[in-house]
Amino acid sequence: MHLADEKHQPTEIFPFTPVPIPRWKRVLDMVLILLALPLLLPSAAFVTVLIWTVSTGPVLFKQERVGYLGRRFMCLKFRTMFVGVDSAIHQGHLHDLINSDAPMTKMDSQGDQRIIPFGLLLRSTGLDELPQIINVFKHEMSLVGPRPCLPYEYDKYLPWHKERFATLPGLTGLWQVRGKNKTTFTEMIELDIEYGRKKTLWLDLKIMLLTPLAIIIQIWEARRKGKLPSHARQSKAAYQNSRSYPSRKTVFVKVARVDGRDV
Repeated sequence: MHLADEKHQPTEIFPFTPVPIPRWKRVLDMVLILLALPLLLPSAAFVTVLIWTVSTGPVLFKQERVGYLGRRFMCLKFRTMFVGVDSAIHQGHLHDLINSDAPMTKMDSQGDQRIIPFGLLLRSTGLDELPQIINVFKHEMSLVGPRPCLPYEYDKYLPWHKERFATLPGLTGLWQVRGKNKTTFTEMIELDIEYGRKKTLWLDLKIMLLTPLAIIIQIWEARRKGKLPSHARQSKAAYQNSRSYPSRKTVFVKVARVDGRDV
């Protein structure tokens, strides 16, 4: 049985035949989220207090992403960077990854002064993505699927890359449990396409069971390489810099800028 409604109609012509999202996927997402709420709510509250404590500015960050069949939606995250940082740096880094065979390492793996205290820890544990549970409730995402990409990343995709949009984007996926930062951009695309073609109830459950181990390995590797400094070793200048931004009471959600306009 599948979910077949008008909001799942393709928004452009793709080099693959669009297939409706199976109903079991929606049921699985809702059941697991409801069961996990006693753990998710305290975790979200803890992260909220932490961000308010170490950095002035909004707690949530909202950014336009590309999802199922190329549909645009506003993806939610806990903010892990200082307010007002330059996104052009990330665009350049992404351009280099797409046009090379280098592993998909994040910018923060080499140190990133744009990240707030404890931001690296939130990123490595995936706690910064907890608000995306709201996107799952809105059926813009699933618990398992390819990561939703940014519009400027989507614009660089080759036609065959876009088969990764044949399924809902997710919080975790086949790429995350198959090496993630050790894979190239092309390998990531291939894993996302593989998931879209093979997705089953058992595969989703298997990926979710393997995700905690993948997170532990990621944290261990980051600690071993010295990428997760303690708060005591955070740059005092960076912390003071965070206090210079507008008061956190003035805004709750930072809205991303696309093509020079607020979205």
